[in-house]
Amino acid sequence: MKTTLLKALGCAVAVLASFPLASARAADITPAEAKAIAEEGFVYGLPIVMIYQIMYDYAVDRNSGQFKAPFNQITNEPQVYTWKDTAIVTPNSDTPYSWLWMDLRTEPLVLSVPAVARDRYYSVQLTDLNSFNFGYIGSRATGSDAGNYLVVSPDWKGETPAGIKAVFRSSTQFALGVYRTQLFNPDDMPNVVKVQADYKVRPLSAYLKQAAPPAAVAIDFPKIDKDLVKTNFFEYLDFALQFAPPSPEEEAIRIRLASIGIGPGKRSDSKDLTTEHKATIVAGIQDGEAKIKQYLLSGVKRVNGWGVFSPFGDRAFYNGDWLKRAAGAAAGVLGNDAVEAMYPFTRDLAKGEALDGSKHDYTLTFAKGDLPPVNAFWSITMYDGKTQLLVENPINRYLVNSPMLPAMKKNADASLTLYIQKDSPGKDKESNWLPAPDGPIYMVMRLYWPKTEAPSILPAGKGTWQPPAIVKVR
Repeated sequence: MKTTLLKALGCAVAVLASFPLASARAADITPAEAKAIAEEGFVYGLPIVMIYQIMYDYAVDRNSGQFKAPFNQITNEPQVYTWKDTAIVTPNSDTPYSWLWMDLRTEPLVLSVPAVARDRYYSVQLTDLNSFNFGYIGSRATGSDAGNYLVVSPDWKGETPAGIKAVFRSSTQFALGVYRTQLFNPDDMPNVVKVQADYKVRPLSAYLKQAAPPAAVAIDFPKIDKDLVKTNFFEYLDFALQFAPPSPEEEAIRIRLASIGIGPGKRSDSKDLTTEHKATIVAGIQDGEAKIKQYLLSGVKRVNGWGVFSPFGDRAFYNGDWLKRAAGAAAGVLGNDAVEAMYPFTRDLAKGEALDGSKHDYTLTFAKGDLPPVNAFWSITMYDGKTQLLVENPINRYLVNSPMLPAMKKNADASLTLYIQKDSPGKDKESNWLPAPDGPIYMVMRLYWPKTEAPSILPAGKGTWQPPAIVKVR
């Protein structure tokens, strides 16, 4: 999909053209109930549909323009993301990615990683269709040694084979492995490629040298694009839920959704909807979107204008807080747990004025000895405030990060100033220039493997280290 899903849905109140009412008659629910359930359904379902659209673009549709590889095959990207990459909002341009979309319906998969130099950060984030981060492999979680790890479906009941260091259980039958391998500088790319080449995946039967089980039933994946999302949001949710058995904390919302025909494998049928029902459901969708936006505005701790929160985690982390999950997906889908990475973000100055590269120039200064405290590395990435995508610019620089420090200029007092503006600050300052869009600005600071001892950004919003305020200079 060539746009962000949340943006597409923002102008998509026509979604109710296909709102399902397959298992209940319109007369069985009041307009107020329909509105409330539509709001709940949107908040609950947004991350699931967002993950599905990534899966469809990356592993299903070879003509999507974003296709990576079929299921159960790793694809390595020997470059970082640029402004041309549009499938994921707020993409990371620090670490070359490797991608593994997993179909776990037939049997588990064995993920093998090589020994990685201890000074090179890497991680394998395991995420499912529920957008739960259900496990990690890598520098922080499992160390830098080589190892084999088993990823299993929700209903797998086998025994752990010899040679497997850990078992990770997905809550859905499809899952994703997001591999991040640190790049120190452009000349370092061949070394990253060598690491990527040693990321391996095998079906469990191949690992055990046994006959493979029968193939899973072929699936007719529904096509997804920005226009179809506007009208078929709940159909996509229906489709995805058939691969996601409910947990106890989901039972209540699944029952409410089922009361108006939303559930695993159902199909939309709006012929029984009255005009009043359609109008109230439209309002419910709008309320759900507004609630997510409000959470990001007021439900996040503000520190010197930066939003500091940790909206990503596993099933236990959310514990049924679907609004937190939706806010995390809207802020940057596929984000890491706080212990793996923290993501302070901002659109504003400390006093609330919106950042706008078409009107002003800005600076960001780290005092001496006050750089972001991390065990791995940190970065600050610039995005277009309207799309949350990377910004095309004349020096092809989308971020500044700690590996760039040796080439950057310090101030006389040993502080570090970054120049945030759309035009060059001058050749003498370009080493410290973070190019901005000609319009609204959105910035994300990434702290990989944040330190837990003081000074630390953890716990989120309450840490002893705070990101400095952005200052308007013109």
